[in-house]
Amino acid sequence: MSTTAAEGCAAPAGGVSKDGVDLAKQAVIEGRVVREGTPVPGAYARLLDPTGEFTAEVPTGESGEFRFFAAPGTWTVRVLAPRSATVDRRVVAALGQVAELEVSLTA
Repeated sequence: MSTTAAEGCAAPAGGVSKDGVDLAKQAVIEGRVVREGTPVPGAYARLLDPTGEFTAEVPTGESGEFRFFAAPGTWTVRVLAPRSATVDRRVVAALGQVAELEVSLTA
């Protein structure tokens, strides 16, 4: 997820700012939603627990970004957006780490 503006991405290099996040005490899941390489603002990222139960949901920001603070373990991020198929991505969150995803949508 560390693309640069020179590569056609408006997201900051290195992903979403980590200012104010104490990674020593957090398990973070973050990512970016794109369609044909273009960020998708206003999509929804859902966090599902290992049994598939809904835990949280956030809209993506202007650069298609999202972030969850989660307990360590295996999670599913489900992305929903107009004119796109639903996309599920499995991710493992670990204390002190940032699990990064780039979710590509298709029509």
